[in-house]
Amino acid sequence: MKIEEKYIKLYEKMDENINIRKSSRKMTAMGYTSNLDILCDFKIDILNKLLEEYMQGEDLSKMGESKVIHTVQDFIRTVVYFCRKGIGGEVDIEDFKIIENFFPAENGIGGTSAQAAMALAAIGCPSMIHLTDDSKEVCDILNSPHIYTVSSTGELIHTNQVTQRAEQEIHYIIQFKKGDVIRLGDQEFAIPVSNRLIITKVTVNETVPFSEPYFDYIEEHAKDISSNVLSSFNVIKDEEILQERLDFVRQHVRKYKANNESGIVFFEDAHYHSDSIKKLCIETIYSEVDIVCMNEEELAYILNIYNFPINIEDILSCVEGIKYIKENLRINKGVIVHTKDYSMYVGNKLENDIESGLIYGNMLATAKAMVGWYGSKEQISKVLELPLSENGVRNREIIGKSIYASETIIVPTKYIDKPKYTIGLGDSFVAGVQICFM
Repeated sequence: MKIEEKYIKLYEKMDENINIRKSSRKMTAMGYTSNLDILCDFKIDILNKLLEEYMQGEDLSKMGESKVIHTVQDFIRTVVYFCRKGIGGEVDIEDFKIIENFFPAENGIGGTSAQAAMALAAIGCPSMIHLTDDSKEVCDILNSPHIYTVSSTGELIHTNQVTQRAEQEIHYIIQFKKGDVIRLGDQEFAIPVSNRLIITKVTVNETVPFSEPYFDYIEEHAKDISSNVLSSFNVIKDEEILQERLDFVRQHVRKYKANNESGIVFFEDAHYHSDSIKKLCIETIYSEVDIVCMNEEELAYILNIYNFPINIEDILSCVEGIKYIKENLRINKGVIVHTKDYSMYVGNKLENDIESGLIYGNMLATAKAMVGWYGSKEQISKVLELPLSENGVRNREIIGKSIYASETIIVPTKYIDKPKYTIGLGDSFVAGVQICFM
């Protein structure tokens, strides 16, 4: 069956697959952070005016990333740096007052678990989430009959029943678009790739406080939890706190697997603030995990830490890197890499139809890119009308003729050159993949 036909077939079976999950009381558990996103309506002409006002005499090509934004100039240099490179990432800010009046903005939801839950809710698929920021603004956005959390007394509830206990956390999201031209005097450059920059002022998520009833519920109802998604350790900067959280989760997933051998432990990777934190996390938790999921930039970053450089434009180089990670960090089943052109699983043969998970992941992520919000089934139908990524198709052909064909499943994405939004695409992809875990 051609890959275009598989997209159509799985789209037509989406409701059936979700209803099977509902009737069998299967749910995905999504951990661990939530926060309020401030979605900036980023206008290139406003940035250019800020450059003219604050940055006269500076060289666009030499503007770099600040570790922490203390001034307007730090902010401008950082934005220009990420735009020039076409890369995504996160940078801390001392005070949001520095930038609050530059661009119009609206509220959104942040955190892998929260965004993934929203993506599933948009197609009527249930999940349960672990909240850290449980503010009214966050809980209002997450309020859905398809999204559950666990109360302090261990009961499944919806977010409109939550009483706030934690401090609110805000992330400011700058979405920049391919082709927009940044100018300062007679200097200019076009943004090469659409991507996003996240400006953060970490509060509650600095320690990722755990709600033990959430973990107790998963362990006690493990048979009902088809997959257990772990994420968000990247926000922790204190190694002692991180080690404590990782040790807790390591024991938790062992209890979960003891009560549900077929349950999938799924780790979504992310951008980390330091190599030492990254190494501590992956060397502690990867060996407890069935599937690790990441984008191509994160793949290259990990491999650079271990002196195994790859060319992310070369699909066979990527597969070799994935195999290195799987074997040396002892991941139980396999690794998923998701990009704008393809998604790919490399590893052991699974009982679950992981190809269908990759296709659903691609659908939900592309719908988010098209719509700018979490796609309904009707909106996802428009994804089917898009062409397959030419690079993705070419990579699929290369894999099919390679020595890695038997251990690799690769699915070209439905390609969109200028996404309306790139924030949350990876989280929406993660959401779609969970549909295949029954």
